[in-house]
Amino acid sequence: MPVSAPRCILSGVSGTPIRTASAAAANLAVVDELPAQTSRADQIAELRARMAAIGGEVPQQVVEDGDTLAVGGVLSLVLPNGGLPRQAVTHISDTPALIVELIGQVTGAGGRAGIVGWPELSYAGIDADALERVVAVPDAGLDDFSVAGVLAEGLDLVVLRTRSPFQLTPVRARPLLARIRKGQAALVCVNVEVPSPALTVTGRLASFHGIGRGVGRITGIDFDVRAETKGYRPASARVTLGAGSAGGVDKRRLRAVI
Repeated sequence: MPVSAPRCILSGVSGTPIRTASAAAANLAVVDELPAQTSRADQIAELRARMAAIGGEVPQQVVEDGDTLAVGGVLSLVLPNGGLPRQAVTHISDTPALIVELIGQVTGAGGRAGIVGWPELSYAGIDADALERVVAVPDAGLDDFSVAGVLAEGLDLVVLRTRSPFQLTPVRARPLLARIRKGQAALVCVNVEVPSPALTVTGRLASFHGIGRGVGRITGIDFDVRAETKGYRPASARVTLGAGSAGGVDKRRLRAVI
């Protein structure tokens, strides 16, 4: 049974609530409200402690050693080394279905993921058990880069999105990149440009499966995905997300009987 998308509110480290969630998302990991602190550093430390306490222990990495966060499924055929570079930035186009697929693959394999700045992102496509390893930060206020940096120190995958395109200067990007290097996370930036990203992935909607006479619902979506990284030739492929192509669609149709 699909799990409805969680409704979460998480603001920055300015004394406002860090996260609340609706009861409908009981499987989603919950970080309680942070107490008001006079020191911003104290609140960041508190957020880090709460993050580590999710599940009662520090999250175990999907791949303990190595420079790549493995991503299963069809996306592994396009991504270099079958995954995302750890301790580095990946630019991905604003394509929610691809992001949800990445989150589902990583958390389904036992990893933990954090999503910052995407309140309308639906988590319905992620298995209920995997939702326990997702930390949603829909609204980080003015501290979205700081929150993403903190999460990157302890999680496997962090997705950072801004509502409108934003370009980080090398000076502003330096603190974020320093925090990424402290952990083992792969940072995915959507609508955020960071100087010299390790990987750039773009996705373009190509077609739908399941829409047709007598079918009536979408069973899969085709995307043209292209990945570009330093040291590799660009790779591109058409991938299907969802139940699959028409071969997997039930061919039965309703007919009027007179």
